[in-house]
Amino acid sequence: MKVKVWGCRGSLPSPGPENYRFGGNTSCFEVTHGDACIILDSGSGIQRLGRYLSTELKEIHILLTHLHIDHMMGLGFFLPLYNPDVTVHIWGPSASCESLINRLRRYFSPPLFPIRFNELPKHPVIHELNNEEFSIGEVMIQSEYICHPGPTLGYRLMTERSVVAYIPDHELQLGSCNFPNDPEWTSGFEIAKSADILFHDGSYTDREYFAKTGWGHCSVQDAIAFAELCKVKKLQLIHHEPTRTDVEIDEMLETACLERESDIEVRMCAEGDEFELD
Repeated sequence: MKVKVWGCRGSLPSPGPENYRFGGNTSCFEVTHGDACIILDSGSGIQRLGRYLSTELKEIHILLTHLHIDHMMGLGFFLPLYNPDVTVHIWGPSASCESLINRLRRYFSPPLFPIRFNELPKHPVIHELNNEEFSIGEVMIQSEYICHPGPTLGYRLMTERSVVAYIPDHELQLGSCNFPNDPEWTSGFEIAKSADILFHDGSYTDREYFAKTGWGHCSVQDAIAFAELCKVKKLQLIHHEPTRTDVEIDEMLETACLERESDIEVRMCAEGDEFELD
């Protein structure tokens, strides 16, 4: 599998020279393997991705973790949606109160967006997900609900030789009263266990998290503890706060690593990063 980062900022796009290295676009990751083109979330980064995708692609799969605006604000600007020769599949979390298609129609309607869903030249194929397994080409995918406000999924992408875990918005402290000592009740454990690379929420410092408990995100220290519990090989921290500069992001990781030594490779993810597994 190959993974390219088109956006890893959280909550709100934040362009500017102070954010040059880590980027300002919100969540969007491109995963390719064989003939499969899989896009994780459709934040503002998907607009740029759509311009660079191969014109030979006839099928594209977008996996939404949830429908908060920073994870889908770029969907209406994704060029392949307007190409009748391309079939776009949109996968996302099921909810008890309303269908996924109806929730997507809220975005594709005035005053939020000028084009309605049924006005697209080719209607996307909608798939509602729960805790389940499915495949796209040669990639087996596991989805699982995790701790975050509103129906939210984490994704585990597997081939014969590699595993990628993607959990961009996650509040670990709410998943288990015994975190990080017991995996049985830890939210997201089955998604991340033994992954070659884990892309995970790392929004706050410990002090910031104390003041924002219940907001749906976690500290860098908690993310490292989770990665250790899951025995992942590499941890890439994402969902950088929109007010956080490059210098401040570097300092966050440096402080966290001083406070908690780890044998796992831990990095702050940056827009434009590329990873080749297998």
